[in-house]
Amino acid sequence: MKVDRLVSIIMILLDKKRVGAQELADMFEVSPRTIYRDIDAINMAGIPVRGTSGVGGGFEIMQEYKLDQKVFSADELSALLMGLSSLSGMIRCDELMHALAKVRSFIPADRANEIKLKVNQLYIDLNPWIGNSNLQPYLEIIKAALQEHRLLHFAYIAHHGNKTIRTVEPYQLVLKGSHWYLQGYCHKRNDFRLFRLSRMSNLHKKEEIFTPRDYQKPQLNFDDIWTAIQTRIKIRIHQSVMDRVLDFCSYADFSSDGADHYIVNFPFAENDYYYGILLSFGDKCECLEPLHIRSEIIRRIHEIAAIYEV
Repeated sequence: MKVDRLVSIIMILLDKKRVGAQELADMFEVSPRTIYRDIDAINMAGIPVRGTSGVGGGFEIMQEYKLDQKVFSADELSALLMGLSSLSGMIRCDELMHALAKVRSFIPADRANEIKLKVNQLYIDLNPWIGNSNLQPYLEIIKAALQEHRLLHFAYIAHHGNKTIRTVEPYQLVLKGSHWYLQGYCHKRNDFRLFRLSRMSNLHKKEEIFTPRDYQKPQLNFDDIWTAIQTRIKIRIHQSVMDRVLDFCSYADFSSDGADHYIVNFPFAENDYYYGILLSFGDKCECLEPLHIRSEIIRRIHEIAAIYEV
């Protein structure tokens, strides 16, 4: 993770007078270009690091700048601790634990209680309530493959239940919403793809090492696409499912309809996912309009009922 690398670079520059870009790159097993980006990020954070060229050149913290425990404010230290703690709870590795220890070392004794209070004001737990028991070990396998530039091999359940076998060059772990994804170059598709970890099985790291190619970041913002395909439908719900409906819209979309019911202006797209949402509310939800969506729900209910007919 980038944040622990940044903290480690700062600690190294504190211990050594000057360190070369290639030396840092070798330490963290990244490219010199990544180190240059990290140095830029450190400078933007207010710690002046300068570079010198030629024999014996490298990066160093400017001599006239005194880095001490007051460099980080209580809010900044709290933010670092919250971020690292949330990651260490999900991705267990020595690097994160070392980074946590280093950040805690910046905390002066007279500010420990203040910072502890701020950290405890926000708790982030990335572990799912329930779900795939393979998630944690798969994260560890992928993390190791990322560090070692080794190919990953796994079976994958794609759309409509299609099962394929994939060999993938791993480039990035992505946490989007409540789900983990792997962004990698798929040898089967000859292109970058985003794979959801819960749909993988038989994941293992191959011995084969790959040469990293130019990285293509995944498309993660679909606001414009959803705005284009979403519509609003009118549903009538019982108050007992109100808490679940609020996961998809806001309270401003509700209006009372008697003592126990609400009319909801519900965001909807005409696909299996959204029809599944409405059906999951069972007899506590009725689609009022538009008529064609109401008719499609009736058709799907009849198909489900037919499965149970003797």
